[in-house]
Amino acid sequence: MTITGQSSLAKDEVERMVRDAEAHAEEDRQRREEVEVRNSADSLVHQTEKVLREQGDSVSPDERSAVEQPLSDLKQALEGTDSAAIKQATETLMTASQAFSQKLYEAAARDANAAGTSASGQSSDAGAGAVDDDEIVDAEIVDDDDPAGNTTQQ
Repeated sequence: MTITGQSSLAKDEVERMVRDAEAHAEEDRQRREEVEVRNSADSLVHQTEKVLREQGDSVSPDERSAVEQPLSDLKQALEGTDSAAIKQATETLMTASQAFSQKLYEAAARDANAAGTSASGQSSDAGAGAVDDDEIVDAEIVDDDDPAGNTTQQ
């Protein structure tokens, strides 16, 4: 197979294409930013809806509605084309979502603490599943096939 220069572009054609690319660079940057803002917002909507579905019953209705309203606002903003409105709604939902996640974390910690305490008031950590420090062994693994006799620390 032989490749020849007969199908290459003329120098003035290449220069015109470079000028066009430079002229549209700012427009391309803005479009890219809009797409990134929209993708970020879509992702946040999806994550928030998933958390509400899976763990929304763990918090009070007031705490749940504190996230649902900004979620609804962001969905409405995504229906439009105003990138600034989408960005603002995303930040509002992000703040509300973080507060909601904190409430879920606190509720989970309370539940874990309540489950970890037995009826006598003692922690269940001292039960049969606890590991005694005397049972922990520090060891080296020796590879019998290694001709140099090197060891590997674990």
